[in-house]
Amino acid sequence: MDNNNFCVIMAGGIGSRFWPLSKTSKPKQFLDILGTGKTLLRQTFERFSSICPTNNVYVVTSEDYYQLVKDQLPELRDYQILLEPQRCNTAPCIAYANYKILQENPNANIVVAPSDHLILREEEFIRVIGEGLKFVSENEALLTLGIKPGRPETGYGYIQKKEGSTKYPEIKKVKTFTEKPNIEMAKVFFESGEFFWNSGIFLWSLNSIMKSFQQHLPDVNELFDQGIGLYGKPEEKEFILKTYKTCRKISIDYGLMEKADNVYVLTADFGWSDLGTWGSLYEHSHKDEDRNVVIGKNILHYDSKNCMVNVSGKKLVVVQGLNDYIVVESEDKILIIRKQDEQKIKDIVNDIQANIGDHYL
Repeated sequence: MDNNNFCVIMAGGIGSRFWPLSKTSKPKQFLDILGTGKTLLRQTFERFSSICPTNNVYVVTSEDYYQLVKDQLPELRDYQILLEPQRCNTAPCIAYANYKILQENPNANIVVAPSDHLILREEEFIRVIGEGLKFVSENEALLTLGIKPGRPETGYGYIQKKEGSTKYPEIKKVKTFTEKPNIEMAKVFFESGEFFWNSGIFLWSLNSIMKSFQQHLPDVNELFDQGIGLYGKPEEKEFILKTYKTCRKISIDYGLMEKADNVYVLTADFGWSDLGTWGSLYEHSHKDEDRNVVIGKNILHYDSKNCMVNVSGKKLVVVQGLNDYIVVESEDKILIIRKQDEQKIKDIVNDIQANIGDHYL
């Protein structure tokens, strides 16, 4: 195992599209949403255990989730848990991690990954990450993982690769990034063979990413640069609070990846999903003879097909005559919605907050 390998796990999201199971106080990354006995965060941490030493794993999360991270990842020491006082998107999150890692190892090679993704073929994932880390250690490059698409998908961003070769057959220079397309464009992307789903997993050397921040996001970089000498000390918390109050909210994709000229894509296929919706969880879950996904102990269904039913605790739930529905129960909340309308869940959560209050969120 290479001691220069570091991992940054981003675990600050609130997971509103998985309401009512995912709550503001305990979002989906802290839940065993797959029914495996391990939370998504725990699975992500263990996935990287053969790639980098435990001491080189950093989790960036909200101040509100400190205890959840400590409980689920007791191996981590406090300096490895980076607490954000407010959500500012992914670029500030990564800049903060850069400066924390800088004081530990200026020669670091880093993989940045969300905490809530599904990886079905973990051995292939580990191989791909190893190849990517080797590439960024040898090249001043920003590397992203592009997933071979299995269908025309409107819920993901896309990466178009350039023709030409590198020393690594699976790594190509990036030609374009495209945000979530409509279905017609998604079909064109799928059929062309040039486009890959944007996984949101990045690899780079610390030197390369810090140079890119200096060039493309100098205002963000300068804010965190002022903390040199404070990181790892009691003064760090107050400095970060002040920094996040003035730092602009911007994603690493828009602020940096779409602007830099040294961006590459490693194309891969390891059974990936960002588990962004109940529908994506349904697609990757075991189905019975009626294509129902049932998670819970006391669930009976009659004349129902293609449904996702998730019930906690000992509650008895009977479902009859439903087709293509999502049924989710959690404590004092029940959601019943057509699968085709699940994108409305985020709007529903906003309506609940505005009209009923935060109690149910």
